[in-house]
Amino acid sequence: MVDRRVIAEEEEQAVRDRRYSEMKEGDTVSGTVRSLTDYGAFVDIGGVDALLHVSDISWARVNKPADVLALGQPIEAKVLKIDPDGRRVSVGMKQLQPHPWDSVPDKYKIGERVRGTVTRLADFGAFVELEPGVEGLIHVSELSWVKKVKKPSDLVKSGDTVEVVILGLNAGERRLSLGLKQALGDPWADVAQKFPLGSVIEGPVVSIAKFGAFVQVAEGIEGMIHVSDMSAEKRIDHPQDVLKLGQLVKAQVLELDTEKRRLRLGMKQLVPTSIDEYMVEHREGDVVSGRVVALSGGTTQVEVGEGIQAECRVAAEKPKQESNVNRPAGTEADLASLTSMLQARWKGRTVAQSTETQEMRAGQIRSFRIIKLDRAAKKIQVDLA
Repeated sequence: MVDRRVIAEEEEQAVRDRRYSEMKEGDTVSGTVRSLTDYGAFVDIGGVDALLHVSDISWARVNKPADVLALGQPIEAKVLKIDPDGRRVSVGMKQLQPHPWDSVPDKYKIGERVRGTVTRLADFGAFVELEPGVEGLIHVSELSWVKKVKKPSDLVKSGDTVEVVILGLNAGERRLSLGLKQALGDPWADVAQKFPLGSVIEGPVVSIAKFGAFVQVAEGIEGMIHVSDMSAEKRIDHPQDVLKLGQLVKAQVLELDTEKRRLRLGMKQLVPTSIDEYMVEHREGDVVSGRVVALSGGTTQVEVGEGIQAECRVAAEKPKQESNVNRPAGTEADLASLTSMLQARWKGRTVAQSTETQEMRAGQIRSFRIIKLDRAAKKIQVDLA
């Protein structure tokens, strides 16, 4: 008696053998999903089970086959590999669809703004899917203008929809470089117009270092107040002695370097000093009394008020001496009259001023005329009155 089960198995084996001999890599086959696993699906393609790996289901990223396939679902796939010895067949569905990268050079341009979904995170950046099968990388350095991002997860997470700018495109290597911070706009682009030198800002202290404190001037812009620019009244050794995190402060813009993204601020510059008050009360041309403090070369320091010093530039006038060489005979009378005239002049203002200048010494109190008041530099220049 013939066992029907044995006959059925032999017939099935014959079908499989015939199917293996008929199939070739690259063929398009029809099949039915027979079972699902985490790594793929097994498909019955006419008596032969073929593996459809999860990565070959779609050009889009598929986490689990069950998300896109169902038991009994009919599909079409392409034969990718046949292992006759192991009796294994690999098939793919996405291979029957045009590769998304084929149209990327025509669809995307460098500098263009696009939207995508964060698919996965790595230590060096975040991958963003612009469309099924087309992913780009936001390098960690392109995530923020403001923060020094150590981990992409500090700013984005998988599933986030983000707007990015295309920074680079290599169709041959199928690579897209994306920038998140570029889509947000560079806050330093118009900082020179918003915060010109001398302008006053107000913002919270966001961090404190040994050498100073950082103040948030605007979103994405921080300025540094050096410890030496915090107070004009006393020496400050530690910034935390006068400032604390979150404290609102007013400061003046002292320096601006947009290329290096540096903004230097000063607090003490907003506190009126005695020299500021002096400049308000005096004008150029005023005659004031002053005490000679120090003489150095052609410059003299003069104290014109308590703690207020001015600079006096003086140069002694010396009479020119006539040479007796080759002097024509009979000119003694002319020389005598010339000498008398010069002596008379020297006894006037010019010689008096020269004599006074030469006699200036430290501690002397003299009259001076203000010739320049430089309010920005807080400098005063005077001359002998």
